[in-house]
Amino acid sequence: MTVIAAFLYRNGHRVRRVAIDERIDCPADKSEFVWIGVADPTADEMQTLARTYNLHPLAVEDALKANQLPKVDLYGDQLFVVARTAHLEEETICYGETALFVGQDHIISVRHGSARGHGMLRQELEAVPQRLAQGTDYVLHAILDFIVDGYLPIVEGIEDEVLTMEQQMIDHFLGRDDVTRIFSLRRQMIRFQRILVPMHEVATKFVKIDLPCIDAEARPYFSDVRDHVRRVQVMVEDLREILSSVFESSNLLEQQRTGDITRQLAAWAAILAVPTAIAGIYGMNFEHMPELRTRYGYPVVLVVIASLCTLLYARFKKLKWL
Repeated sequence: MTVIAAFLYRNGHRVRRVAIDERIDCPADKSEFVWIGVADPTADEMQTLARTYNLHPLAVEDALKANQLPKVDLYGDQLFVVARTAHLEEETICYGETALFVGQDHIISVRHGSARGHGMLRQELEAVPQRLAQGTDYVLHAILDFIVDGYLPIVEGIEDEVLTMEQQMIDHFLGRDDVTRIFSLRRQMIRFQRILVPMHEVATKFVKIDLPCIDAEARPYFSDVRDHVRRVQVMVEDLREILSSVFESSNLLEQQRTGDITRQLAAWAAILAVPTAIAGIYGMNFEHMPELRTRYGYPVVLVVIASLCTLLYARFKKLKWL
């Protein structure tokens, strides 16, 4: 069953359940309206709603396809609003869509792929009748605010993961899985930004443009939604920069560590070259070598080798190659 809830409200209080093909004549003072919520409706159900509430066919088509970016369309005295929902599935951000048909006496929400229903939101609004009594524009604000508030936990969760990854990068090399995750998160942040930009534009339109069904007194509420979207935008932009910084810093640290190892190997090779060279000379087995019959030649050579190696070690230690 795709019809989740359909009720008539009067002066902020729920009056009764209504059918989606039941047209109710409400007074023009916005004190009475119908709020219908459907999820993944069939084409027949949408056509029933279209006939009952005189919905524009283009808006109905968009609501069924569920592949739109956030937007606000005006059809006569009705508004058609599209918002994108987001939720985490394991480590991936998944998106849904909520289409809203808003008139003076009705608001119809059509959800696709959203992990969060509007049941709790409806209960919260019903608990404050004086707010619900202000009309469909306040319900519209509440739904948009509910959707945007769902963005923040996603970004905060990813932010914690990125900060942990940043600390790991300082402690040791990033592995292949870490690098793969960085690029995956960057792609997800880019896609998320493509949703946030039009969502910000939608909230801005409600603040700055005179639209039917939206009272001037409701504009500050939509301004609050816009501020929330902007906050998430800034966080996503910062995360993209941090991800790029983590990857670049990891490369720099890896190059630095590789350079340190190379210098250490070169220093030890230089130190070991001294006994190798001396041993090589005395290992040539020529018959006439004056030092071969020297009584103290062996200990003298050992002392020379030890002295030279010690001097080289001290020099490389001073240069911080060891």
